[in-house]
Amino acid sequence: MVGADTAWIIVATALVLFMTLPGLALFYGGLVRARNVLSVFMHCYAIACLMSVLWLVVGYSIAFGGGTSGFWGGLDKMFLAGVTVDGLSGTIPEVLFFAFQMTFAIITPALIVGAYVERINFGFVMLFSGAWMLLCYAPVVHWVWGGGILAGDTPFFGEAVMDFAGGIVVHETAGIAALVVAVMLGARRDASKPPHNPGYVMIGAAMLWVGWFGFNGGSQLAADGGAAMALTVTHISAATASLTWAFWERIKYGKSSLVGLVTGTIAGLASITPASGFVGPVEALIIGAVAGILCQEAVNVIRNMLKIDDTLDVFAVHGVGGIFGTLMIAAFGYGSFAAQAGSLVFVGVFTIVVTVVIVLVARAIFPLRVDVETETTGLDLAQHGERAYELTS
Repeated sequence: MVGADTAWIIVATALVLFMTLPGLALFYGGLVRARNVLSVFMHCYAIACLMSVLWLVVGYSIAFGGGTSGFWGGLDKMFLAGVTVDGLSGTIPEVLFFAFQMTFAIITPALIVGAYVERINFGFVMLFSGAWMLLCYAPVVHWVWGGGILAGDTPFFGEAVMDFAGGIVVHETAGIAALVVAVMLGARRDASKPPHNPGYVMIGAAMLWVGWFGFNGGSQLAADGGAAMALTVTHISAATASLTWAFWERIKYGKSSLVGLVTGTIAGLASITPASGFVGPVEALIIGAVAGILCQEAVNVIRNMLKIDDTLDVFAVHGVGGIFGTLMIAAFGYGSFAAQAGSLVFVGVFTIVVTVVIVLVARAIFPLRVDVETETTGLDLAQHGERAYELTS
């Protein structure tokens, strides 16, 4: 099965990169004003490039190096030292495992983009994203997937945490970091405008849905029935959450919107991610059904009750979805509740502390926020010298 496994993970790697470029870029880009769409594209694209280089230099080693510490993997695999064409990680070439994990390291900081669009300084984005991936994301990867303190031989909470494809590693960390940045950055001066292009949002969400088959199905790291089931439950959860989000929206507001429908898709995908290697179709149906309503209500709490301008609802959709799915693993009897909940708290506190420190340091080097004139006229022209459209809105 080595050849089949390798072929499948090559495809899965391409699918996960497709999630960020162009999926997430279009999804986020359509949700902002017309005068800021290119800045969102720039953030997603530049983050993908920077994370790729940093993952090669040291990120992969921190996450999956051969060090004996349960807290980080060490530096022995910097620049892929010792990784050869013939070397294997399980049944696939280690260099392919590196590439597959690299696409996760790309999309996780890219998810945070949604919290700070329309008012952030580009230099800060680059410095923050690179530092956050190395100092927050990569260590958590080691803890959960690299044999570290949450899932190694002697896990911190007695039993290994179960996180198949990133409920904790990707969605909780990105969601919490997004909330922290949004609070420290402050709200937009005018948050009243609707998405400038719901069509972009739908196209981006559809690309994310397709790419998620590689995200979750590829996390099996084999071309087998487990990968097929992960792919299947991913689809069921996404479809169900889309429907329940639209249904709940119609009950509350009298209409079901396209943006709401596809946001429900992302909520279902984020929620099934940690559980996708353990649950079956009926359990996925339940997870998706709850996620579509739970994440929509989380949007209301963050946006309207707490008055936090997490602009594109990163925490409410990804953070809440990932946390919910991680707990549902224990609820369905596949893992220890103490290990699941304890790991969520441990990683959550770590993410808050590290994110706050990185923001404080990064904003001492680059301005955190653009000036009033730039925010008013749009980031596209002021920060990047380009416009997406002749007429702005």
